[in-house]
Amino acid sequence: MTNRPSCLARLSVSLLLMLIMGAAGADAGQRQASHRKPAHASKEAAPPKPAFDSAALQTQVMLDRAGYSPGEIDGHSGISTERALEAFKKGGGNAEARPADAIAKYRITDQDAAGPFTPQIPEDMEEKAKLPSLGYTSVLEMLGERFHASPNLLKALNPEAKFAAGEEIQVPNVTAEVAPVGPPRGSQADTANPAVTTVTVKKSTSDLTVTDGAGHVLMYAPVTTGSEHDPLPIGEWKVNGVQKDPKFHYNPALFWDAERGDAKTTVPAGPNNPVGVVWVDISRPHYGFHGTPEPSTVGKTASHGCVRLTNWDALKLASLVRPGTKVVFSE
Repeated sequence: MTNRPSCLARLSVSLLLMLIMGAAGADAGQRQASHRKPAHASKEAAPPKPAFDSAALQTQVMLDRAGYSPGEIDGHSGISTERALEAFKKGGGNAEARPADAIAKYRITDQDAAGPFTPQIPEDMEEKAKLPSLGYTSVLEMLGERFHASPNLLKALNPEAKFAAGEEIQVPNVTAEVAPVGPPRGSQADTANPAVTTVTVKKSTSDLTVTDGAGHVLMYAPVTTGSEHDPLPIGEWKVNGVQKDPKFHYNPALFWDAERGDAKTTVPAGPNNPVGVVWVDISRPHYGFHGTPEPSTVGKTASHGCVRLTNWDALKLASLVRPGTKVVFSE
C-alpha cells in the first residue's frame, strides 16, 4: 500500500500548541555505437551537458539570500527560479547582481555525521508509523536541506566527496541569509497598522507571498497548491497557530486515493514526515501550510489540498505569522 502524503490528514494538530507561534533520459538516450560513420557526419559529438549552470546557481543563491526563494537550489533555471526572479525584479531587485561568493566551503562535523538517521523509509503509512522517527536518510540529505540544495548539486560540486566527518566540501552560500525573528509587532486586527501581515497564495503561479501592511514583501516562495481532487480552497482565511515537528495523523477517510483496508495511524515526527518539520494551521478545517520530505517536487506536483513548501521555507513562513494573520487563496 502506497499512500501519498497529504494534509487532508490534516494533523489532528494538538492545538494546545496553537497558542504558540511561534536519468531515465540518460538510460533511454544511450544508443549503440555504429561501426561506420555516415559520410555526411563531419561534426564531432556534442559535449555532455554540465551537471549545473554556474549563472543559474548564482541567481538562485542571490534570490534565496534576498528572501525570494527559488525552492530547492539545483543549479538549473526552472519555472520556480524564473518566477522568483520576476518577483525579485518587481520588488526592485537587480537581476544582474549575481554574487561572486555563491559557493562557500563547509567542513562536515562529527555531529553532522552522527545523525541520527533513518536510512530506509517505507512508502506505506502503517510501516512508517512503526518507526521511532522520520529523520534524514543520510548526511547528504541533511546537508542538502541545511544549504537549501539538491543532493545532486552537492554531489556535482563535490564529485570526490564521501560526505563524511572532517571533509571540506563546497556548498551554496546561503548562510548569509538573515532569517526573520518573528512576526512584526502590532495588532494583527488593525489594518491601518503596518505590522499587519498577509499571506497570499496564487494558484495560477504556484507561489506564496507574505507582505506587511505597507505592501512590503517579507517573503516569497514556490508552493504546491492542491489538485483536481483536492483543489485549493479559494477565499480568505486566518492562521490559527503553528506546530513545529508535528506528528502526522493519517485518516484514510480524508484521502480520495486511499487504498481499501487502510487504517488510521500516527506517523512520527521528523524532516521526512509527510508534512515536514512544521504545520501552520488555518481556519479552513483540515487545511494549512506545511513542509515536505521531497523539496524537489514543490511547485511541480499536486498535493491533497494544503499548501506545501520546502521545509526551510515553511519554517520561515511559520516565523512570520501568528494567530489571526490573514490568509488569501486566489486563482
